[in-house]
Amino acid sequence: MRNVNLLLLSLFFVFNGCFLDAQNVVTTEYLGQRTKAVLTSQFGAFIQNGVKLYKITYTTPDIHGQLDTASGLFVVPQREQTISYPTLVYEHGTVDGPQDVPSNQQGGYELALFFSGLGYATIAPDYLGAGEARGFHPYIHAASEASASVDMLRAVHAHAPEMDIYLNDQLFITGYSQGGHASMALHRYIETEATNEFTVTAAAHMSGPYSVSEVMLDLILSDEAYGTVAYLPNVVLSFNEVYGLYNNLEEIFKPQYVEDIQAFRDGTIGLFTLNGILLNQLITEYGASVTKHLLQDSIIAILEDPSNNHPLHLALRDNDVYEWAPQQPTRMFYCMADDQVNYRNAIIADSVMQTLNAVDVAISDVNSGADHGGCVGPATFNTLLFFAGFADWVVDTKDGLQDLDVAIFPNPAQQYIYINGLKNTTQVHLFSITGEQILSKNLSVNDNELSLQNIPNGVYFLTLNNNKGQLIRKIVVER
Repeated sequence: MRNVNLLLLSLFFVFNGCFLDAQNVVTTEYLGQRTKAVLTSQFGAFIQNGVKLYKITYTTPDIHGQLDTASGLFVVPQREQTISYPTLVYEHGTVDGPQDVPSNQQGGYELALFFSGLGYATIAPDYLGAGEARGFHPYIHAASEASASVDMLRAVHAHAPEMDIYLNDQLFITGYSQGGHASMALHRYIETEATNEFTVTAAAHMSGPYSVSEVMLDLILSDEAYGTVAYLPNVVLSFNEVYGLYNNLEEIFKPQYVEDIQAFRDGTIGLFTLNGILLNQLITEYGASVTKHLLQDSIIAILEDPSNNHPLHLALRDNDVYEWAPQQPTRMFYCMADDQVNYRNAIIADSVMQTLNAVDVAISDVNSGADHGGCVGPATFNTLLFFAGFADWVVDTKDGLQDLDVAIFPNPAQQYIYINGLKNTTQVHLFSITGEQILSKNLSVNDNELSLQNIPNGVYFLTLNNNKGQLIRKIVVER
């Protein structure tokens, strides 16, 4: 069993006959831009600016400690003033294959555009084994998710002034699904190993498999049908690259599934194609897509024994990411009905972190009826609102874009809300807690009334934007 600790590797390696250190930018490639109007049509009224997109390649160690060139997407807000932007790291979710990544404007890169459209200089790593990086992607491998991400963060911060891009000291971290696992791995690394380099302002981890050895293992061993069974071979293939778990696939998987799993490993088919093939095979053979039927009976017996210190168990435990105590504001957003990443990941993570005396950690079920795909919107919306309470944009490196100095009353409200103190025409939007826009209106200086007569009772978020600033407030409608 190989037990590689990527985070303690030397930063210096010989590469192409010269010495390069990790986290150096190798190339920057301009990929184009999106206007504010285009982003607003795609994402809605929260968008504050257009963006420019860059593909960044940079140096970072691979899982064997050899210097590699990895890639990622860097999305920069475009505003009229010279602004020093907060940095946001967005970690993407599971993708189909090594080129289905943000730097190729695929692989969930839309959320990187969204966050940059809100005013964050957004970094979206492709991860190791994807984009420009060589080898097989080490899926759900916490150490390499963290190392590839922090090295891109280091590289971009060092190189941004050469691009006439100015970043302030604020750092936000988020990600969804696999990205939730990666964002928590990065957050943990920065708070435990890199406090002299970065301070996390706030982090929001969304629907991530934080408990690999418990909650996700329970899903694997369940007798219930599961719709994304290909996650299991992806994890096994990946962990074998890092830990050396087997000599051939038939030690782990039943023979009838090995050819297609190997085809995915070789890059002949994508993950989603593999998933469809395995689902059909399982349903044909067993009547339901029960994940554990992919495994040899001997492997099931090992995994069902939590006291067993088999290398498989050790690898799973090594990639749990919740046994630490965040010291900066942290949220975990999830949906109770998530069909791919069980909500208990967040429950367990929160419980352990609270026991370890975390400073400001909370979890939230943002839409109890949403499945994994349906949870993206409300989780992202709640992340937006959470980060908005901390983010600063510094204009000309001196003056910040301030919260609007207005009075909003009454709250709770019944039929009307009044907004006093507006000095400019202001865009006003009301959103539900799941991100649905309920109403939109431009208020002039002399028009301070917002009607709520057709709005059902509940909790909403009111947003105000004009050229002097912005504001987000929670509003309760209660009759």
